[in-house]
Amino acid sequence: MKLTINIDCTPAEARAFFGMPDMEPMNDMIVSEMMKRAKENMDTLADPERFMAQWMAMSGKGMEQFQNLMGAAMGGGRGGAAGAKKK
Repeated sequence: MKLTINIDCTPAEARAFFGMPDMEPMNDMIVSEMMKRAKENMDTLADPERFMAQWMAMSGKGMEQFQNLMGAAMGGGRGGAAGAKKK
């Protein structure tokens, strides 16, 4: 026997039914903050010199920090097991 049930509801109604939180206010806040920051940096995109200066600043220390973060994240999984074996 095969039984099919079709439920017609909005995503908000489905979230409420399953007891999931309403994330719309937080989503609206994040989108508005991203739009504000994009508008603030719009002049940087129009000026190639400022744009490249930001890229160069990110490529040095920013890239090194990103590599350290990734190394710590990847080493954390192995380090825990290796540290447990040493004890």
